Amino acid sequence: MYNPAAIPQTFLWWANPAVAVNEHYQSVFPADVNAVFDHGKRDVSRYPIATGTYYKMDYSAGVDISRYKNIPVPTSYMAIRSKYNFVSGYENDTRAGVLHVANHHISPGKKQWTWGNGDFGQAWDRNLTDADGPYIELMTGVYTDNQPDFTWLQPYEEKTFTQYFMPYRELGVVKNASSDLLMNIEPDGKGALLKVFATSVQKDLHIVVTKGNETCLNITCDITPENILEAFVPVNDLSDIKVAIYNSKGKQLLAWEPEPDVIKEVPEPAKAALDPKDIQTTEQLYLTGLHLEQYRHATYPATDYYEEALSRDPSDVCNNNAMGLWLIRKGQFAKAETYLRQAVKTLTQRNPNPYDGEPLYNLGLSLKYQGKQEEAYDYFYKACWNAAWQDAGYYSLAQLSAAREDWEEALYEIDKSLLRNWHNLRGRHLKATILRHLGRKEETLDFIEQSLRIEPFNFGCRFEKYLVTGNPSDLQTLTSAMRSEAHNYEELALDYASAGCWNEALAVVDTAIGQSVSGQTMLHYYKCWFLIRLGRKEDEVKAAINEAEKQAPDYCFPNTPEAILALEAVIGYIGVAPKAYYYLGNLWYDKRQYSNALYCWKISSEQDFGFPTVWHNLALGHFNKQNNQEAAVSYLENAFALDPTDARILMELDQLYKRLN
Repeated sequence: MYNPAAIPQTFLWWANPAVAVNEHYQSVFPADVNAVFDHGKRDVSRYPIATGTYYKMDYSAGVDISRYKNIPVPTSYMAIRSKYNFVSGYENDTRAGVLHVANHHISPGKKQWTWGNGDFGQAWDRNLTDADGPYIELMTGVYTDNQPDFTWLQPYEEKTFTQYFMPYRELGVVKNASSDLLMNIEPDGKGALLKVFATSVQKDLHIVVTKGNETCLNITCDITPENILEAFVPVNDLSDIKVAIYNSKGKQLLAWEPEPDVIKEVPEPAKAALDPKDIQTTEQLYLTGLHLEQYRHATYPATDYYEEALSRDPSDVCNNNAMGLWLIRKGQFAKAETYLRQAVKTLTQRNPNPYDGEPLYNLGLSLKYQGKQEEAYDYFYKACWNAAWQDAGYYSLAQLSAAREDWEEALYEIDKSLLRNWHNLRGRHLKATILRHLGRKEETLDFIEQSLRIEPFNFGCRFEKYLVTGNPSDLQTLTSAMRSEAHNYEELALDYASAGCWNEALAVVDTAIGQSVSGQTMLHYYKCWFLIRLGRKEDEVKAAINEAEKQAPDYCFPNTPEAILALEAVIGYIGVAPKAYYYLGNLWYDKRQYSNALYCWKISSEQDFGFPTVWHNLALGHFNKQNNQEAAVSYLENAFALDPTDARILMELDQLYKRLN
C-alpha cells in the first residue's frame, strides 16, 4: 500500500475469499476469540456460543454460531483481537478446509459473513448460483479488525504485508497454524490424537507434548503434504497440555496450549458520537472530528466538531491544524492558510522550535498550492526540524528547488528525504529527474534500475529511462505497463508538474494524446495548464483550450487539487470555457464546496445553454443544498427539453414532480 499524495490518506484492506458451505461447515476462529463484533462495532456477541440477541435473533438458549447451519439471517461477525496468526473454515463432511495465515500484529481482521441458512438466505442462494449452493465470505483484514476501520497512510508512506491462503485436509478444528505447519489435538477415546499437516517437506521435526511437568509425547519425524502426522497422546483431558514443534536446530515453529478456564468479559459495543455542544473538552472535539474523517463518515461532518472547539478556543493548535488540512483536501488553499497560520502562531509562541512539525508542513503545502513558493520553502524547511516530517518535508523542498532549476540543492534535499523513506516511489522518480538534469547519465540509469527492482510499476522512473536513452523500446515498455489508462498518465504528468518540470509534464500528456488513450478529457486540460505555465504563444494555448472543450464529458471526473489549479488556469486565461466551468463545478460539489459549484455551473449554463447535464446538476444543487424548489424544477425541465432521450433525467424529473405534488 502506497500513498502518493502530499496529504495523509486512509485505506481499508479486507481480502474476501468465498467458501462453499453446507450444514456441516464450521468457521474456525482461534480459541482466544471469545467475542465478535458487528460492523462499526455497533453490536457484540459471545463466540462461538452466542447467548444473547444478535442481528435481532434470540440466541439466549446458547447457539454455536461458528456453524453455518445455526445462523438463520444475513449476519456478519468480526473477531476481537487474537494472539494467533490464523483463521480458517472446515468442512466436517469432506474433511477439508481453507486457512489464512498472516502476522496478527498487522493482520488482526478475522470475519465471517453469510446470507444465512434461512428462507431469505436460501432465496439469495437460488438467485446467485444455478447449482453451487450457498457460500460464506471468510474475510481477512490487514491493518484493520472491523469494517469500517480505516488506517492512516502518511504522505508518501508505504505499508507492506504478506497473506497466505491455503487448502488443508483431515485436521478438523485447527488449534494453531503457520504458513508451514498446521496442528490440531483433540480427545480420542482413552487419550488424545495429535495431527500435524505440512505445506512443504519438513525434515527432522521435534514434537513435544507435556501435561504439567510430565512429558506425554517426544518424537522426531519427517512430515510431507502427502502424509499427515497422527500421533496418540496418553492423556485424560487437554487441560494443562502444551504442544511444541521445533525444527532440527531447536527453533520453535509452532506451539499451543488451551486457554485458561475462565469466563472472559465481553467488550462493550461502540457508542455514537455526541453532538458537538455536548462534548466537554476541545481535545475530545478534535478526536471525534478526526475519527469521523478517518472513517469517512457519511452524515456527521468532522468540521462541526473542529468549529465548535474553535468557537471555545480560537487559538487551539489541533483544531486549527485539522481545519486547515480539511480545507486543503477541499481545494480551499487560501482559507486553509488562515487556520494553519493560527496553529503555527500558537505552537511557536513559547518555543520557536516546536515538538510537532505537522502544522508547519501543512502551512507550507497550502502556500505551495497558492504559488507562494518562497514562503512555502521556509515552512517546509522548518517542518524538517522534526524527524516525523523530514520525509515529506525534504521531498517538498526538493520539488521547489527543482522548479527553480537549482538541481544541486534539489539533489541534497531528495537524498535527505530518501534517507528517511527509502521506498518513496515519487521521491525516487524525482531523484532520477534531478540526476538526469545534472547530466549524470550512468548514475541516473543505475538508480532507475534500483528503483524498478523495488517497484516495477514506477512509471516515473520508466519515463525517465526513456528520456535518458531515447530508446523507443523503453517508451513501449512504459506505455504497455500503463495499459492505455488515462489516469496513469494524469498521475505521471502531475508528478512532474508538482516539481515544476512543465516540459516533461507536457511530454507525458502529448504521449497519451498521441496514443489515443481512452478517457483523455482531463489530459487536454492539463496540457492547456502546462502550456500556460511554459508561456507558450497565445494561438497555441487557445487551440489547446478549444480542443479540450470539444472532448466528450463522459466518465470525466476530475478530483485532485491539481485539477482545480488546471481548470482555474484555463478559465483565467480565456474566460469563455463552459466545459471547464462544468468540470470545476463537479469537482467543487464533490469537495462539498456547494456555493462554488453552483456558481461554476451557472456560468457554464450561460456560456453553453445547450448542454443538458449542467442544468441537471444545477437542479440537484438548488434542491438539495439551497431548498430552492422552483429553480430546481425550471433547471431540470431545461435539461429534459434539451435531451428528451435521457432516461435518468426523465426519472428524476418525475420524482421531483411527485415530491412537489
